[in-house]
Amino acid sequence: MNNDLCVKVEGGILNIRVGAIIMRDDEFLMVENERDEHMYSVGGRIKFGETAEEAVIREVLEETGVKMEVERLGFVHENFFPGDTLVKKGNVVHEISFFFYMKVPEDFEPVCMSFTEDNVKERLVWIKADHHKKYYPEFFKTEFKNPSTEIKHFVSSDI
Repeated sequence: MNNDLCVKVEGGILNIRVGAIIMRDDEFLMVENERDEHMYSVGGRIKFGETAEEAVIREVLEETGVKMEVERLGFVHENFFPGDTLVKKGNVVHEISFFFYMKVPEDFEPVCMSFTEDNVKERLVWIKADHHKKYYPEFFKTEFKNPSTEIKHFVSSDI
């Protein structure tokens, strides 16, 4: 049984996920793959019965091979977009994401062994906020230039 918090509802899909903010100096870690034209945050879906903090720790371990602690919650993001993967294709997705700043160990050497939900190999990339390739969430571009200790809420829509 798949217990990810990705639920089909009338009119679309509700997806509840976490994202990790893993920073070193003025760079942050993102994920890319050969299929998508954009990069995305380290993270994934929360599982039923799992807290958001437990989920981000699990996802970071799965995607980087390193177990990290949560520093703090940074952002809540509500996003509306057309589904583009196997499970979501043809549906409007209402995604609620919790983005956590992580405590990055001094000797952090990530090793990516993860795949997308439709089995495309992923890889990790360190980027700066002004990186030329499109990445999500887009608010990272401005928020990481002037970091705040407040928890911020963003809403975006591509539909």
